[in-house]
Amino acid sequence: MRQTKIVATISDQKCDVDFIKSLYEAGMNVARINTAHISKESGKKLIENIRTVSDKIAILIDTKGPEIRTCKTQNQLEVTKGQNISIAYHEMETGNAHICVNYKNFVRDVNEGDKILIDDGDIEITVVEKKKEYLVSRIENSGTIKNNKSLNIPGVKIKLPSISEKDKEFINFAIENELDFIAHSFVRNKKDVEAVQKILDLQNSKIKIIAKIENLEGVNKIDEILESAYGIMVARGDLGIELPAEQIPTVQRNLIRKAIIQKKPVIIATQMLHSMIEHPRPTRAEVGDVASAIYARTDAIMLSGETAYGKYPVEAIQMMVKIANEVEPDRDKRYDVILPPVKHEIPAYLAQSALRAARELNPVAIVTSTTTGKTARYISAYRSTTPVLAKCHSEQVVRQLALSFGVYPSYLPIKKNKLKIQKAAIQNLIKEKTIKKEDLIIYIGGRFGEDSGASFIEISSADKLLLDPKMYK
Repeated sequence: MRQTKIVATISDQKCDVDFIKSLYEAGMNVARINTAHISKESGKKLIENIRTVSDKIAILIDTKGPEIRTCKTQNQLEVTKGQNISIAYHEMETGNAHICVNYKNFVRDVNEGDKILIDDGDIEITVVEKKKEYLVSRIENSGTIKNNKSLNIPGVKIKLPSISEKDKEFINFAIENELDFIAHSFVRNKKDVEAVQKILDLQNSKIKIIAKIENLEGVNKIDEILESAYGIMVARGDLGIELPAEQIPTVQRNLIRKAIIQKKPVIIATQMLHSMIEHPRPTRAEVGDVASAIYARTDAIMLSGETAYGKYPVEAIQMMVKIANEVEPDRDKRYDVILPPVKHEIPAYLAQSALRAARELNPVAIVTSTTTGKTARYISAYRSTTPVLAKCHSEQVVRQLALSFGVYPSYLPIKKNKLKIQKAAIQNLIKEKTIKKEDLIIYIGGRFGEDSGASFIEISSADKLLLDPKMYK
């Protein structure tokens, strides 16, 4: 049973039911929708098609977050190395070729000597002089500057609001359509996460926030971000522009480690199998990249253009599955697991104890019943090599656990009697033929209400756990 989950981006240009079904059958666990490229109308159709395929597919929607772009009215501009160019919020005559940007305080926030990278770093510009209304800059490499392209200023704190008006529209869209995750872009600190959470709380939404780490400030503030967010996405596209390329592998491993310690899901994203947009097979370097993320025990790996508009979307997912199936057994033999601290939390102590017992006793599965998903996520954080079978009392929690390492969630209606929940969970798994009556299992459950979490652990064959406890009195 594959432990590493797969997130696949789906566009409104390629989203018929048969196509989505082919991705799901190939191994997709979570469908990602990028709001930069859809309308609410086309997004709604996309959601309907995903849910037609399966109610177990989690849906994650991106916001754009605080980003700077060239103006949509920007004329295509050919530039040459050494050329001087002006940059400002609005169109103006400066005596030089001119770039218009969509951020009003751009000139205020950027200083002489700062580097500006356009369109994922295709064009590099150095600021040489700061005027009152514009910046005089030097082109460092020849190329073409187009409209609505991203701008990055490595190391510079930009004072943009965390949530744009378009972001607010799509956050409310996600709430209305009961989606599972919002991946908020360019998260810089916990306040950016809290701004999204405030909107969700006002409407009592259970959507979870994934903080996209794609700038230096987000890397530096990762501890406080993890305290506020449900999980993180290591978005290596913009992060690779903000940081020197050689630092990305170390940063990636450190972010995975910190997420595991905080017991939060982590997704590794961007250009994992990029060549498969055009070619049926990945490069050896790409296979190594995916394997490296799996060796580091990330919860999930993500495909972007490979499935959104690539020529070989199903093959890309199948390749990820093959890599995971090859790497996971080798990793589990050779590499120690990071052990998150218990921090006086009973569910965390029970999760850690269950994994210790599993290493000694080799059960078929660790089984848990969960209302919020917390217990299953805690077991997941300890990176069990034993399958974690989570019976969830909410269909949304089933989908949200589709993102967690090694967890196989399914729905079970809640019972008032806590012992009946345990019995119903095991009966259901036997009926599904997921486990057999004689199988040794570890069960983690709770007896004190929905918000109390796990409170006990039992180890036995499934048939004995189905017996009435009064028999043992």
